[in-house]
Amino acid sequence: MAQDAATQETSDQAPQEEVHAGKHLLGPILCWAVVFADIGTSVYYVPGILYGTVGRLAGFFVFLTMTVFVLLTLKYAEVTNRFPQGGGVVTVAAQAMNHWVGALGGMFILVDYFLTAAISCLSGMLYLSVVLPAIGPFALEITIGVLVLLGILNWVGVSESARVSLVGAVIAFCSDVAILITVFTHISFSDFLSLFSRMFAHQHLTVVSILTGFAGSFLAFSGLESISQLSPVMKTPRKRVAGIALLLVVLTIGVTSPVLTMLSTLLQPREASDPVLSNQLISLLAGHWGSIFLQTEVAISASALLVFASNTAIIGSYHVFMALSRMDFFPAFVLRYSIALATGIPIVILLLVQGNINTLGDMYAFGLLGAFTLTCLGLDIVRYRERKAVRAKAYQWPANWQRNGHDEHVPPGNVSHDSSQDTLKNTPPDRHALTGVSIAQGGVATAPSARTRPLSFWSTLDFWLGVLTTILVLTAWMTNLVSKPLATAFGGSVASIGMIIAYINYQSHKRQGRSPVVTTGIEGRLPGSVLAVLIEGNEHNDAVIHSAINAADGHPVVFL
Repeated sequence: MAQDAATQETSDQAPQEEVHAGKHLLGPILCWAVVFADIGTSVYYVPGILYGTVGRLAGFFVFLTMTVFVLLTLKYAEVTNRFPQGGGVVTVAAQAMNHWVGALGGMFILVDYFLTAAISCLSGMLYLSVVLPAIGPFALEITIGVLVLLGILNWVGVSESARVSLVGAVIAFCSDVAILITVFTHISFSDFLSLFSRMFAHQHLTVVSILTGFAGSFLAFSGLESISQLSPVMKTPRKRVAGIALLLVVLTIGVTSPVLTMLSTLLQPREASDPVLSNQLISLLAGHWGSIFLQTEVAISASALLVFASNTAIIGSYHVFMALSRMDFFPAFVLRYSIALATGIPIVILLLVQGNINTLGDMYAFGLLGAFTLTCLGLDIVRYRERKAVRAKAYQWPANWQRNGHDEHVPPGNVSHDSSQDTLKNTPPDRHALTGVSIAQGGVATAPSARTRPLSFWSTLDFWLGVLTTILVLTAWMTNLVSKPLATAFGGSVASIGMIIAYINYQSHKRQGRSPVVTTGIEGRLPGSVLAVLIEGNEHNDAVIHSAINAADGHPVVFL
C-alpha cells in the first residue's frame, strides 16, 4: 500500500514537474543566442590573427571554411537529436567507438575551452583599450584580474544564462550589421567587387597554402560544439528546434563573419599589419567609416561579449571536469577544484605566452578540430551501423514471412511474438541497440525507433555528405598538426597528461574492485516490454529477475 501511495503521488507530481521544467526549456531563438554569442565573438580577433598568417586572403579563407561550417551544422543538428542527454563529443565518441575515445574527446574540448577563455578575455581587454587607451600597456595584468574575478563569481554560483546570451547575441549582431551598413553607404558596389581582385593580387596559391589557410580559418567558427550541450534543456521536437537554431546561426554568421573579415583587412591594411591595432580591427573599421560613437559602442560591446564568451568557456571546462570525474576518469577531488582549474589554466597559458594574442592563435585549433573530427567520425559510425541494421532487417523479413506464413504486406513492426523460446535463446545479443534499431526474436525486425530512418535517396545523400564533412574536417586537423607545431605541442601535451591521469585513476578504481560503468546512451521506447524494478540490497532481487524472465514470453525485459 505504501508503494502504491508513493506511485500515485509521483504520478500526480510528474505533470507539474514537466510543466515547471518546460518553462525553462530553450526554443530555437534562445539556442541561436547561446551559439551565436560564442561563435559571433570570434570575428573580433580572427581577422587580425589570420592576416598575420595569410595576409589579404583572410576573408577568402573564411568564406572557404564557411562551406564546411554549413555541413558541420547539419551533423551537429543530428547529434542534438540523437543524443538528447547532451555531452557533445564525449557522448558521441563513447557511444560510437569506445569510452576511452570519449575521454579523449573530453580532453580535446578542454584544450579548446582553455584557449578560448584566454584569448577571448585578452581580446576583450584589448578592445576596451580603444575607449580607455591607458589600460593598453597593462592588458595582460587586467586580463588575469578579470579571469580571477570570473572564477570567484562562478565559485559563488554565478553562471551563464540563455536570456543574457540573447541580449549579447542581439547586440553583437546589430553592431555587425550597423558596421556593414555604414561601410556600404560609403563605398559603391563596384568598389566592393574590386576588393576581390585586390584580395588575390600578387598572391600565389598552392595546395599547401590553400590547406594551411583553410585549416587556420576554423578559428572563426569555434563555438559550434555548444549546440550539442543544449539538447537536455532544448524544447521538443529537438530536431526541428536545433535545425531552426542552426539555420539562424548559418545565416547570421554567413552575413557577418566572412564579409567583416574581408572588409577589416582589405580596407585597413596598415592597421591589420600593426601588432596592437590588428587586435581592434572591427572597432577601428566602425570608427573609420562611421563615427566615434559607433566605434565606442562596438569597442564596449565587443569587450563585454568577449568577457562573457570567456566565462562561457570557463563554465564549459567546469562541466567537462565534472563529467570526467563522475565517469571516474579524473580523481574525485577534481570536482572540488574544477572552477579553480578552469580559471587557473588559462591564466597560466596567458603568462607563458606573455599576453601575445597571435601566439594564442597559433596554439588554437588542435582541440577544436580534434573534437569536430571525433564527433563527425562517431556520427558516421552510428549512421553506418544503423544503415547496416536496416539492410539486415530488410533481408531477414522475407525469410521469416515464408517460414511463418505471414502476409507480406504486414509491416514488420506488427509481427506477433509467437516465436519459440528456443529461437529466442539462440539469438545473439542485439548489436544494433545503440543505433536505435532492435531485432526481435527469430530475426524479425521490430519497428525502428524514432531515431532510425528508412533507407532512401535522401538518407544516402545525407550519409555521404556526412562522410565528406568528416574527411574535410580530418584534413584540416591533419594540416594543423603539421602547420601549427605549437598548437600540436600544447594540445597534445595537455591531452596526453589528461589521458594518463584518466588511465591511472581508472585502473586504481578497478584494483579496488570498483568497475566504473560509463552511461553513454538513452534507449528508445520498447513497446510491449516487461519492467522489472530492483531495489538495492533487497534479498528478493534474484526472484524478481527470474520471474521477469519467465513471464516475458519473448518480450523485451527492462530492469530498473
